[in-house]
Amino acid sequence: GILQHPDGTVLKQLQPPPRGPREQEFYNKVYDSNCCDSILLELREYLPKYFGVWSPPTAPNDIYLKLEDVTRKFNKPCIMDVKIGQKSYDPYASAEKIQQQVSKYPLMEEIGFLVLGMRVYHMSSDSYETQNQHYGRSLTKETVKDGISKFFHSGYCLRKDVVAASIQKVEKILEWFEGQTQLNFYASSLLFVYEGSCPAATVRLSDVTLAEKRGVPKGLLSGGDVLEYNNNIHVINSTENGKIEAPVSKGLSKFYALHKKACSKRHHGQLSLKVESSEQDNVWKTSTCITQEHLNGNVLPQLEKVFYHMPAETKESANVEVRMIDFAHVFPSNTKDEGYIYGLKNLITVLQNILDN
Repeated sequence: GILQHPDGTVLKQLQPPPRGPREQEFYNKVYDSNCCDSILLELREYLPKYFGVWSPPTAPNDIYLKLEDVTRKFNKPCIMDVKIGQKSYDPYASAEKIQQQVSKYPLMEEIGFLVLGMRVYHMSSDSYETQNQHYGRSLTKETVKDGISKFFHSGYCLRKDVVAASIQKVEKILEWFEGQTQLNFYASSLLFVYEGSCPAATVRLSDVTLAEKRGVPKGLLSGGDVLEYNNNIHVINSTENGKIEAPVSKGLSKFYALHKKACSKRHHGQLSLKVESSEQDNVWKTSTCITQEHLNGNVLPQLEKVFYHMPAETKESANVEVRMIDFAHVFPSNTKDEGYIYGLKNLITVLQNILDN
């Protein structure tokens, strides 16, 4: 599993040769302080930041890649790992390895990608739904769109803002691949992360009438006030004497798989809407607790209408990350990586279909 370093980075144990050294060499090349290759410099934008290697004092021969924790800034991170490319084996794979990989997901060559796992936060139940690689391998050409759309569903509605932002980020990665001919990627993945808690931290509404039209419960707002959804439950993993945390999770075997275990264990029977008054700017927050029986009524659906059906100009852009991960099978090349490009284009098409439908 992935370990958490006390400084907030994550530690990925180096795989046995040749995979581990190859991945380390890739990171060293891209993040070389003397690098002046524009292709590699741009590639950094699409990877987790790399901070070299690390070994625990008690086991100096155990080597870990020290990497940015892409999920760290999120309160309720929703995570999906998608393997990209028409082949999940590299050019040097044995016939046995090729057969093994093809038999795992015969549609890889036709579809160009494979969902390795996902973890989705549902606002409706304040809990996470997790799917492993068996779920992804069960998807067919006919079901892959619905299978991926599950990742973008909050429990109340489809997060179209997240789908749209994800498409934009994948398109940027596609542009990079269309313009480079020096690296080919096999068995590499895209990591999708977005904020699963309410996307609108603060909604300014002009008057009570507008608030009522948008379904806000009476009594929560008055003219010019601010409705604030306080869902800032931050889980901080503690460490003692610099010791490393236990593995974050084994739910998804791939890199960054799941967020910190503690997040999934926080099941709340209450939704808090706090209101407190500030004389200086007449901003209202509330201290009212809405119990579970209210959740079964119409309070939360009404609030959901506000958060998801605001005019576009009042919505903040979705907080989404899409990063390339897993580089144990990256090789020098003098041609475009057509297999990866094929997978990206097909994935964009599926995401666009989810958005349009």
